[in-house]
Amino acid sequence: MEGGSASSPVTQYWQQYSMLFQHYLDKSTPHAAYRWIGTAILASIYILRVFYLQGFYIVSYGLGIYLLNLLIGFLSPLVDPQLEPSDSAVLPTKGSDEFKPFIRRLPEFKFWYSFTKACCVGFVMTFFSVFDVPVFWPILLCYWAVLFVLTMRRQIAHMIKYKYIPFNIGKQKYGSNKSSASRRGSRAE
Repeated sequence: MEGGSASSPVTQYWQQYSMLFQHYLDKSTPHAAYRWIGTAILASIYILRVFYLQGFYIVSYGLGIYLLNLLIGFLSPLVDPQLEPSDSAVLPTKGSDEFKPFIRRLPEFKFWYSFTKACCVGFVMTFFSVFDVPVFWPILLCYWAVLFVLTMRRQIAHMIKYKYIPFNIGKQKYGSNKSSASRRGSRAE
């Protein structure tokens, strides 16, 4: 072989598939609502399959733990002021601090993509009986619920302590013009 290496047909096909997949993934980026609707449908199909088969509870438990971990990354700031004091963009801790936007540790798109991949992997695992380990599912469900409540409680306490909201609710309104005009008029009298 001279100058370059010859690619096998499988490698060429894989590269074309990867480019096409990335193209459609990039096109889906601005359509967050549709992406999440599709993922909700996929998760519903997974739940129905597990319910219908009456098994694969350990797979569901593992999926639940992984999704909880993703949720924590989605709700957490990129730089945690509790762990890493730094000079870069951190959350303001005092009223006199400069405003710094909330930057997530796990961006929404990566959160969605990992969530969807995990649901797909869990769904595929339900087709192999080796993953259907017999367990008493109510204990797993109770343990996951306790873990979820404790984790969310800790995360909410962190959000309150460092005064940040990880959701963009839209433009903040400070009051209507009518009420502020009436207050100005009453002060002038």
